[in-house]
Amino acid sequence: MNRTMKQNERLDYLVEAFRKDSAQYQEIEIPADEAGKKVLLRSLMNIRMPRALSGDVRDVQDAYLKERIAENGVVTLSDIPTVRAGLSIWKGDITRLSVDAIVNAANSQMLGCFVPMHTCIDNCIHTFAGVQLRAECARQMDLLRAKNGPDYEQPTSVPMLTPGYNLPAKHVVHVVGPIVAGRLSETHERQLADCYTNVLDLCAEHGLRSVAFCCISTGVFRFPNERAAEIAVQTVSDWLKAHPGTVDRVIFNVFKDEDQKYYEAQFV
Repeated sequence: MNRTMKQNERLDYLVEAFRKDSAQYQEIEIPADEAGKKVLLRSLMNIRMPRALSGDVRDVQDAYLKERIAENGVVTLSDIPTVRAGLSIWKGDITRLSVDAIVNAANSQMLGCFVPMHTCIDNCIHTFAGVQLRAECARQMDLLRAKNGPDYEQPTSVPMLTPGYNLPAKHVVHVVGPIVAGRLSETHERQLADCYTNVLDLCAEHGLRSVAFCCISTGVFRFPNERAAEIAVQTVSDWLKAHPGTVDRVIFNVFKDEDQKYYEAQFV
């Protein structure tokens, strides 16, 4: 069915399908304009709890998201120059990157951001991967709770690997960074370094040879941006030296001019 549908028809179909799927918002009014429909669809996807999705809706969602991503423009490794052997800095939307893995700054529940239209990287990644990503994260967390108890939450610096689904990236590595509630401590710095080390170890274990890191723990987790950049570059550089030939490319993905400045300063 979705092969013969135009993108605007997919949008209309999905808005109606996700509205009917939501017990709370079944009666919500659907906007007449395309921009409004896109906002409503993303919002309904953002708040949807992890559960099965019918095959027809999934197929249309997948076709819709892949075309949206194509419209945004897929970025490959050949499009990104290196600043040092095996290392790159790239400013832009991480959901556009065609790499073996992108890194998601997750929370300890590991289910993504449920705030409609939130601009955090967790929300963006889950939005463009599709609702299958939340379902897979929930499946893995259920297994961990069965093993570790019903109150289990993902510890800081322990990564989880999932498929990328509709993203250009083949996989997503979800990791919880340290939360800086007060003064920055050596423990925070060690935990952040462990995030980078453990993600690279996981990539090596699964044969993933290119990975794009977001700015873990900055933003709402309040890790100072400049110090975070210093730790990221030093830790990754040390890991690559200790594991030659294991990972071909590591990309430091930034979204703000401030972070780009801090990362570029590490390579002067």
